[in-house]
Amino acid sequence: MGRYVARRLLQMIPVFIGTTLLIFLMVYSLPGDPVRALWGDRPADPQAMARLRHEYWFDRPVLAQYWHYLSNVVTGDFGTSFVTGRKVIDVMAETFPVTVRLALVAFAVEVVVGLSLGLLAGLNRGKTWDKLVLVITLLLISIPIFVLGFIFQTIFADQLGWVTPTVQNSDDISQLILPGVVLGSLSFAYIARLSRTSLAENLRADYIRTAIAKGLPRRRVVGVHLMRNSLIPVVTFLGTDLGALMGGAIVTEGIFNVHGIGNTLYRSINQSDNATVVGIVTILVIVYLLSSLLVDLLYAALDPRIRYA
Repeated sequence: MGRYVARRLLQMIPVFIGTTLLIFLMVYSLPGDPVRALWGDRPADPQAMARLRHEYWFDRPVLAQYWHYLSNVVTGDFGTSFVTGRKVIDVMAETFPVTVRLALVAFAVEVVVGLSLGLLAGLNRGKTWDKLVLVITLLLISIPIFVLGFIFQTIFADQLGWVTPTVQNSDDISQLILPGVVLGSLSFAYIARLSRTSLAENLRADYIRTAIAKGLPRRRVVGVHLMRNSLIPVVTFLGTDLGALMGGAIVTEGIFNVHGIGNTLYRSINQSDNATVVGIVTILVIVYLLSSLLVDLLYAALDPRIRYA
């Protein structure tokens, strides 16, 4: 196991470098001069522009800029925002916990609701409950997230008055429940359909028939034998989806006025704040890599037949 973890960590290094390099090249190849944009329609001071370009490494080749950025990232320095003048790490320290809380709420919703619906449909395949779950999940998948967000706002905030239309305090986790449900709705629909298919297939497997023939209680057959083998594809989806929830929160945070990473990323893109954009995306890449490693390690716990050489 130790060798496997060490090998996976080493494999992450070229993946991290390749991903961040691609993002860096894409962001810094966008048209426009961010230094000149600071002056707007006013005449620009050539000396001040030259000083800023040198200070922020804009006068170096793009690969030299990337190497400078990567060298600082290793020490925990993600650069300085060109627009606000603040350290990117300070900006992320304020907004990242908010998005983490929102993503965890969405993650809990998709795990609990998705697995419950999948278990209900998988154990009753072809029956009324199964058809109802398929219709509900198909409806959620077909509705865009921004439409679903406005629907939930109208019903639960404007008409029923259960919550405020927008989040007033991003530190209050109770106010993040509604945007968390909206953010996790698409994912728990996929989880419900994925777990339903996996459960229905494993129900016909020989080891399940053997467990039933041996007289094991239904709760043990379903909870121990059926669920552990059926959860492998679900865990794979959940592992990659955790990073997607954090990176895909831009629309949800915009609708509900949540001051998190997604909202900050959207504003930074509009303001051509390249340092903040690259810094946020770098953190999201790290989250993806670590969640993928965690998923691989969970395989052995779910299926004892899996061994790491």
